[in-house]
Amino acid sequence: MKQQVNEAKGKLGILIPGLGAVATTLIAGVAGINKGYSKPIGSVSQLSRIRLGKRTEDRNPLIKDFVPLAKLEDIVFGGWDVYADNVFEAASKARVLEPYQLEQVRAELEQIKPMKAVFDRNFVKNLDGQHIKEGLTRRALADAVQADIQNFKKENNCDRIVVLWCGSTEKYIEGNAIFDSLKNFEDALDQNDLRIPPSMIYAYAALKQGAPYVNGAPNLSCDVPAIVELAQLMQVAIAGKDFKTGQTLMKTIVAPGLQARALGVDGWFSTNILGNRDGLVLDDPENFKTKEVSKLSVLEEILDAKKNPELYGNLYHKVRINYYPPHGDNKESWDNIDIFGWMGYKMQIKINFLCRDSILAAPVALDLALFIDLAQRAGMFGIQEWLSFYLKSPQTAPGLPPEHDIFKQLIKLQNTLRHMMGEDLITHLGLDYYQELVDSM
Repeated sequence: MKQQVNEAKGKLGILIPGLGAVATTLIAGVAGINKGYSKPIGSVSQLSRIRLGKRTEDRNPLIKDFVPLAKLEDIVFGGWDVYADNVFEAASKARVLEPYQLEQVRAELEQIKPMKAVFDRNFVKNLDGQHIKEGLTRRALADAVQADIQNFKKENNCDRIVVLWCGSTEKYIEGNAIFDSLKNFEDALDQNDLRIPPSMIYAYAALKQGAPYVNGAPNLSCDVPAIVELAQLMQVAIAGKDFKTGQTLMKTIVAPGLQARALGVDGWFSTNILGNRDGLVLDDPENFKTKEVSKLSVLEEILDAKKNPELYGNLYHKVRINYYPPHGDNKESWDNIDIFGWMGYKMQIKINFLCRDSILAAPVALDLALFIDLAQRAGMFGIQEWLSFYLKSPQTAPGLPPEHDIFKQLIKLQNTLRHMMGEDLITHLGLDYYQELVDSM
């Protein structure tokens, strides 16, 4: 039965806390696509097809033609940042895209100027921005962000708003009583409790304004009971956490293959060098801890030692990220994987992935914004686990372990879209083809 999905009428505002390398690459890319200078390479929502019905029916439309997504030309970008640079200036400093590419969309990028950001250096010690909301309590900051969202929506004549966190990784925090319920959280806001991180203030403000919220970093942000409760109360969609791009993307591709063939893994050593703002922030041990937890959890679920102790019981997994300014946004990762097979015979896999971090993240951010807007229009509020395809540490319902296998995640995403549009879910069983053949004999 087809789910009621409202059409994507009017403009979609995408508001981004953190107009750094990822956000400016996303914005410049969409502007270039709209002017015919480039294609949305890497965007599943724009370039991937989805199979409908039986293979013999040969129905394989583009996803963007199958579900009512917002059109790229209907997107209006805005956001907040700790630096006052407009998006053209910020993109030029990020040095992800070539100067000629930025010049092609210079006018569009220069028009986008950041609003003053919510910032607390206690959560990101290696940044020292000056373009910040000062002298306000946590409650006043939440009110100020809500006002920003309201003003942006009105000034840009937007029909809908999505808030997409592309800010820096905050220091590692664990859940505590102030995050356990919405009442506790709002009491903490009123008491100016400094344990509330900036990302959570954005999440709270977005949901209070009815705007879906996506968390592209490993911060807890919307992954605490208080914010989940608010999402349910306001009937707003949320998704997180941490864009799945370079090394973790490779892990969720390679590890399921090893697990599927029942090959054992003794060790997986991963190291990265990265020189952009993200790398600088992660150079602080407290911030790296947040990222490390996110990256380590991937293998623990796919290569489950409890379910397969003979294959993964001795698995040693180590992750390192090193700040290396000369590489800028060019992330380089090395993986050494020690595996064993028949009769315990030992083998190795070596992966050297040289990638552009923001080039991989930009289409992920775009898809998440478009799909969570779709979910909101389909009446799907609360945690959107079907978007885990794009995320390193997927947010799930309490007590439910996340699914990290990218191929299973893709099936979940596609079946969710089929469900929305009243198409049959596809299990890939395929036995009916052969039974029909037998019956015809």
